[in-house]
Amino acid sequence: MSDEAPSSQASGRNPSPKRLGASLLGLLHSHVELFGIELQEQKASSLYLLIFGGLTLIFTMLLLIGLSGLVLMLLWDNWRFEALGGLCLFYLLASFYCGIRLRAAVDDDESPFSATLEELARDRERLLP
Repeated sequence: MSDEAPSSQASGRNPSPKRLGASLLGLLHSHVELFGIELQEQKASSLYLLIFGGLTLIFTMLLLIGLSGLVLMLLWDNWRFEALGGLCLFYLLASFYCGIRLRAAVDDDESPFSATLEELARDRERLLP
């Protein structure tokens, strides 16, 4: 009987390899599950942005073509070259502005799997002495 007591106390202090393995698999399972959820969210978000971004681009181009035609028809008799130059300058400035805004949006985007990375960092802090 005295032989069993120290072994049960020793197993309470030092976890068995099976328990350690089960704990690691549990952590891995939760991280993989969280990664999968975040991946689905990113996929849905990217598809939504792609579809509506493309539609916005198409309708904006159609609007610009129509407005450019209207301006040219109104100014064709007296100021056709000035109207063409003004439209080109406007489109050039608008494209630079949009390019700068796009670059800022891409650079400011957060990491797509930040929750998974935060969980991994917390687990590492818990495991390290």
